[in-house]
Amino acid sequence: DIPLIGSDPSYSETVAFSIDQSDGVTAVSASLRRDTYQALPIKREIRVIPNFLECDEHRRRELPELRARICPPARYDKLIIHLSNFRPVKRVDAAVEIFERVRKQVRAKLIFVGEGPELGRAMRMVHERGLACDVEALGEQDQVVPLLSVSDLFLLPSAQESFGLAALEAMACEVPVVASRVGGLPEVVEDGVSGFLSEPDDLDGMAKAAIALL
Repeated sequence: DIPLIGSDPSYSETVAFSIDQSDGVTAVSASLRRDTYQALPIKREIRVIPNFLECDEHRRRELPELRARICPPARYDKLIIHLSNFRPVKRVDAAVEIFERVRKQVRAKLIFVGEGPELGRAMRMVHERGLACDVEALGEQDQVVPLLSVSDLFLLPSAQESFGLAALEAMACEVPVVASRVGGLPEVVEDGVSGFLSEPDDLDGMAKAAIALL
């Protein structure tokens, strides 16, 4: 199983050689397989084996005390979660913009779960837009199932996703997903069934879908 290392052209020859010399090559989505064939001159067959979860562990749990602590019912009706590594490709600034639209119509709170280079900029944006009271950064968490279990909506406006494991984790915990229609996400999220997908630049569409779900 050879990972495709970034998009730097200098890696292309080495990666292509490694793939062609491998006994077996897998990709987590048809989208990633297609992109690999387009980017590299390889002949080796790539099999798609999607990511998966242990559903005995990844399932929604009733945690009313945690819900009340994170999302006090006197102040909020709904809880939105964004879980990622906060790299630029995750477009956390878009998540803030979508939340700003949602917050005008729904008494909602947004929580950020994870750490990464874009988190600081996102929180500055939150303060600049007057949303600081309604957005909380929880940092890296060893256990994400409890946080997903008390959430009402998962927001993932990424620029690209090879698969979208975080979306799968959310859906396993019965949390609908509003996400970008990119990469492997359409293979994970069934539009109109387990969530809604929009083009990456359609923030209004994502906000409207979120409001409708909430």
